[in-house]
Amino acid sequence: MAVSTTQSIWRSGGGDQTRTAYCGSGVMAANFYIADASPATAGTNVKVSSATGAPALILPSGAVVISVSITTETGTGTFDLGATGYTSGTADNNYIASAVSVAVGTTSVGAVVTGTALTELSYVTVTDNTSASGAVTGFVTYFVTDPLVGQQNV
Repeated sequence: MAVSTTQSIWRSGGGDQTRTAYCGSGVMAANFYIADASPATAGTNVKVSSATGAPALILPSGAVVISVSITTETGTGTFDLGATGYTSGTADNNYIASAVSVAVGTTSVGAVVTGTALTELSYVTVTDNTSASGAVTGFVTYFVTDPLVGQQNV
């Protein structure tokens, strides 16, 4: 089976053949796994799964996380999700989410999820403001900001 990868903003004008309808960005979901959400692991990259050797969760430049969902947990407390530039190694000053509860459920944009666009291709990290313990599994939903602001380019 062939492996194919594409990077694009997929949009639909809802059948508008005149190309005048606004086309928004699609919402995506990315799984994540944190083996140890304790303060001792601050700065650690979040993984995409619990499998040995699983890759880090990396979100594209312009990604705006709109929710964090916890599906399983073995700990307590809260943790923060941050971002570190893939190439620059610079920590983004805008947290993806702060004080996410280690409890099954979903937290959306507001007091916890910042809704701020990433400024570069970035690793998702556990930050030093965590008070959590244990393993956490879940997913983030996000969209990528549209540089064309919905305008068709064809």
